[in-house]
Amino acid sequence: MSREHASSTIPWPAFDEGVVKAMAKWPDVPQAYGWLSLDTRGGWRIQGETISHARARDFLARHYRHDDHGRWYVQNGPQQVFVDLDYTPWVYRLEPGGAFSTHTGLMTADLDAAALDDDGNLLLVTPLGVGVVDDRDLAAVEPLLDWEDGDEPRALRWLQRRHVLTPVARSEVATRYGFDPRPRD
Repeated sequence: MSREHASSTIPWPAFDEGVVKAMAKWPDVPQAYGWLSLDTRGGWRIQGETISHARARDFLARHYRHDDHGRWYVQNGPQQVFVDLDYTPWVYRLEPGGAFSTHTGLMTADLDAAALDDDGNLLLVTPLGVGVVDDRDLAAVEPLLDWEDGDEPRALRWLQRRHVLTPVARSEVATRYGFDPRPRD
């Protein structure tokens, strides 16, 4: 299946001026792998240690992108630092008023599809791409779910539309939605 995200449709924040200048000055800096990761709640880690500094997290959020191979990275000055994903490239959070945002603060006002994996995780596919709903928001999302006399929800009602929850094996999510959770050179 083709990737569910397209660079031209994502409202990427502008790179910081210093990053743009560094990219022009040093165009051939080697890419970095295995240093940076994203957990299932949208938390950043460097070599397994949580990044708690607010300005560092904001920098990572502004410079988070993907390449044409579905590998997600942070543009850190002239260097692309590829991100190991604990699950999906986006973590969605339910905002007050019912909108969803990503772990980087991008808002989405549309939902293309919804899925439920075999671990009970709710996945959203928006114009930004696929992401898991932050487990801390599941209680707030529960009123949006149709259960239809079962133990598992069958659909998500959002923005006056009913989205049937497609079942998906967690192990197949990366392939189905076209991203590389462990990019390496």
